[in-house]
Amino acid sequence: MELKRIHHVAYRCKDAKQTVEFYQRVMGMDFVLAIAEDHVPSTKEPDPYMHVFLDAGMGNVLAFFELPNSPEMGSDPNTPDWVQHIAFEVESYSELMAAKAQLEANGLEVLGPTNHGIFQSIYFFDPSGHRLELVCNTCTEEEMKMLHAVAPAMIKEWAETKKAPRHAAWLHEKEFSADSE
Repeated sequence: MELKRIHHVAYRCKDAKQTVEFYQRVMGMDFVLAIAEDHVPSTKEPDPYMHVFLDAGMGNVLAFFELPNSPEMGSDPNTPDWVQHIAFEVESYSELMAAKAQLEANGLEVLGPTNHGIFQSIYFFDPSGHRLELVCNTCTEEEMKMLHAVAPAMIKEWAETKKAPRHAAWLHEKEFSADSE
């Protein structure tokens, strides 16, 4: 199997119109298309829905379903809010800070910037409660090669111990030393 790219990633939303307006106004995304049916195409179940698609740039598509006949949407109570999120990349740290100012001017509460060692990010929520992250990369090509090289050993150790491997500890040690300066 040879994958070309992710065609789209779909999430549920509380209100399709509100969601489209948020992503257009706040995130600058183009509203690409909408599909609405009274029956689920794959299962033929009677379940009306609105499926909206937004252009997240460079061929990436973010989609949402509004399901008016389903129970009210919620989040997984066993998964912390910080785990499930959608991350978008911006070009630079100055663009990240400009985005933070724009988000706050739109009345959103923004967390960050947070230094992850190889990137900086900010966090906020969309109207349906999805956590969003904006990221600017700060790593070098050499750092990415180092992380890629230790990834197999890290996942093997994690699978055996369920404790954080130290193969890439330099990543956060660099982060903490930069924060203390």
